[in-house]
Amino acid sequence: MVNKQIFVTGQVQGVFFRDSTRQKAVALKLTGMVRNLLDGRVEVHVVGESSAVQILIKWLEIGPKYAKVSTIEVIDLSLATLDNQHSTDFEVWPTA
Repeated sequence: MVNKQIFVTGQVQGVFFRDSTRQKAVALKLTGMVRNLLDGRVEVHVVGESSAVQILIKWLEIGPKYAKVSTIEVIDLSLATLDNQHSTDFEVWPTA
């Protein structure tokens, strides 16, 4: 099990990036969230089996059809940072 925070840069807002990410994560049985950031990036927080998370990361490097991903930054987080309230779903959060 791994816990990662990912920032995706490029033309990633207004191209169904969040919903497409949610659909891919759900298909991979991952939990977490995705949201747009005010600076134009997309933030993804994902928890799950390492192999499934790696598949999502590879997908994030390309994104949905109309996205143009420039870079992604992957940050490893400790599983200890998860609390008992951690969602069992993958959610789209409002812009922050």
